[in-house]
Amino acid sequence: MDPKSLRAFHRIAALGSFRLAAEELNYAQSTVTMQIQRLEEDLGVVLFERAGGLRLTEEGRLLRERSLPILQDMERLRRSLKEMSEGDAGGVRLGATEPAVSCRLPALLKRFAERYPKIRISVESAGTPVLSERVRKGELDLALCTMPEQGEGLHFEQLYREPFAALVPADHPLASQPLVRLEELAAHRLLVTAANCPYRRKLELMLAGSAMPTAETMEIGSMTALASYVAIGLGVALVPRVLADEPPAGVVARPIRGAAVDMPCGLLSRTSESPLTPAGAKLYAALRDGLAE
Repeated sequence: MDPKSLRAFHRIAALGSFRLAAEELNYAQSTVTMQIQRLEEDLGVVLFERAGGLRLTEEGRLLRERSLPILQDMERLRRSLKEMSEGDAGGVRLGATEPAVSCRLPALLKRFAERYPKIRISVESAGTPVLSERVRKGELDLALCTMPEQGEGLHFEQLYREPFAALVPADHPLASQPLVRLEELAAHRLLVTAANCPYRRKLELMLAGSAMPTAETMEIGSMTALASYVAIGLGVALVPRVLADEPPAGVVARPIRGAAVDMPCGLLSRTSESPLTPAGAKLYAALRDGLAE
């Protein structure tokens, strides 16, 4: 059944006129007539009685009743496909590392959802190595993360740098200082994230490249949990400054003095050979505008 012919049939039945239906649909009347003739041939029935005025036959009444939900479904599908092709609908799979997933994304995604309510976004939290591999395989559309070590088949656009701050217990000797140095932190137990975390690797590189003694460390798998371990006095920690803006009770945050300790962060996607969907491109643009320094 041709959708255009079915649509013409319903308008003729509603308006009681081939001419009025043609005018509403912006067709020539001969076009509407041919559409109905083709529909009758396809179905093998007569749909309209023309003698003494235009009326639906019994078969026509049955077709009108049974095909209306089909036509409505087709119209909804057509609108959905149009919205998807224009990027106003669809699904986007987004990955993000901490602290971006907890601290930077919520407000940005709220504004985006208000502007594009028909775009569905799923968010996955993981480390940069996992996210980059999932983007490479097409399991994620894009990711907000630190710069990956291997970029084959991937495009990374740096948007901002994530600075570090020190978290120390409120009763710690370093808490009385307005600034702390890395070598001062290295003299105490350092609470660190997992071995594959880019933030930990950056810290280890800076410590290794200095004359500081190797610090005692304690590994805590969750970056967002570090402050809780600092609060009970297990050690000190270096965390992205956005996590240190409101430390829990018993913890103070201090800027780092000396060499800048920060991480380049941005959006990771596949190369131009595998472009984003229109919905994905709109999310990419919104995140870039909201995060770029």
